[in-house]
Amino acid sequence: MQTTKIRVEPFLDGQALRVVLDAPKGNVLDSVMMGEILGVLDTLGERRELKLLCFVGSGDHFSFGASVQEHVRDKAPAMLAAFHRMFLQMAELAIPTAAAVRGRCLGGGMELAAFCNWVVAHPGAKFGQPEIELGVLAPIASLILPLRIGQGATDDLLLSGRTIDAQEAARIGLVTQTADDPQAAIEELAGKHLGPKSASSLRWAVRAARWEWNRRLKGDIAAIERLYLDELMATHDANEGLASFLEKRRPTWTSA
Repeated sequence: MQTTKIRVEPFLDGQALRVVLDAPKGNVLDSVMMGEILGVLDTLGERRELKLLCFVGSGDHFSFGASVQEHVRDKAPAMLAAFHRMFLQMAELAIPTAAAVRGRCLGGGMELAAFCNWVVAHPGAKFGQPEIELGVLAPIASLILPLRIGQGATDDLLLSGRTIDAQEAARIGLVTQTADDPQAAIEELAGKHLGPKSASSLRWAVRAARWEWNRRLKGDIAAIERLYLDELMATHDANEGLASFLEKRRPTWTSA
């Protein structure tokens, strides 16, 4: 398929694919990029030889997150539908996944990285879910982060909106390891630990290891999506937060 905002590169003798988010500086996950990622995922069901899908950001950053312009009320339903379908499709494929993170990994970008089985980060990488700063929330992170890093750390990140460094991310279990060259570290991991193994058995192992993870994702994502679209986006403050960001001004909260 022809793509404009991602690149797909094979490695590990064709047993692994690198999906490069290729729209620097921020590699923003807008509708075009999400559509291209979904287009790739939709072709992988018959690729039985694949043992790893690795996400990488082009340039200095992994991703600044989903497009704020597409969070506004009239565009949010289509944006959330496409964004959530990416994760549901990855869960269905059950191909092992990794994220090689440099620079900023924020919002939807952090959700993508956190969804992966392995997150390898440069020591200077930064992670955060700043949605609350805009008066909105992160549906995928709300579901999966408690299973990855625990409820306390999840509450801290989602309610404070603060950014953490790679060292703290490793301490709480978000980051698997830090490395000066995250891509090379993932390639080494893949060659040593995945290359010798059965691709079929790896997928069954992913399904088993992610049983509760996938049950929560598939069972609850529709409810969280409705909470976002029908209740949160009916408030003044959610719309004000997004508008103030786009207009580059301070928000005026009303608690309504």
